[in-house]
Amino acid sequence: MTAPETDGRRATAAARRRAREAEIIAATRELFDERGVRDAQIEDIARAVGINRAIVYRHFTGKEEIFALTLVVYLDELRDELGRATGSVSAPREQLSAAVGAFVEYGVAHPAFVDCAQALMRRRGPELLDELSESALFRLGRAITGCLSILIGVFEEGERVGEFQVPEPTLLANTLYATGLGALQLARVGILVTESAPGVPTIGSVSPGQVKDYLVTAALALASA
Repeated sequence: MTAPETDGRRATAAARRRAREAEIIAATRELFDERGVRDAQIEDIARAVGINRAIVYRHFTGKEEIFALTLVVYLDELRDELGRATGSVSAPREQLSAAVGAFVEYGVAHPAFVDCAQALMRRRGPELLDELSESALFRLGRAITGCLSILIGVFEEGERVGEFQVPEPTLLANTLYATGLGALQLARVGILVTESAPGVPTIGSVSPGQVKDYLVTAALALASA
């Protein structure tokens, strides 16, 4: 049997490791919010924590894993926002409107969340499986499903009471998440491209509020189809 002293040392070492990982992720989140995802480098993260970059790689498989676990922090916050939004109303249509609205508001307030999520979504599944540890993949998957399960629950309740017709609620929830990330990028850019005449492009503007209203309308239409 393992001696109690050895167990104690292992527990202490594991606790220190978890604390260091949390510190690195917190520093990454802060850099993301301040500078954006593209400008955050491993050297900057290490400097913010006060460690050597080599120590960062002792805790994470690479930059992609740090990005993934930082996204987990954003997603956990988003899940809480979605829960509060859907909990403030009772009818499924109102809950869906509130959830989509909360998603847009969170994304507008945290543009680095959008960049981080899109950066990971651009990777093919096999690439992520190779680049992330099993633990990181599990935590990322749990964070994403934590958000999606709220939408799925709204769809299922709407189906039960006859407000929605959603044969595949999981697929629709995933589609709305991916579509919403793209629309949030549009809200950030604030530019619409159209034609003033055939073959003559012109630039218009779009506000985050317009994007929010459109996404809510689209989500309701898809759920009611």
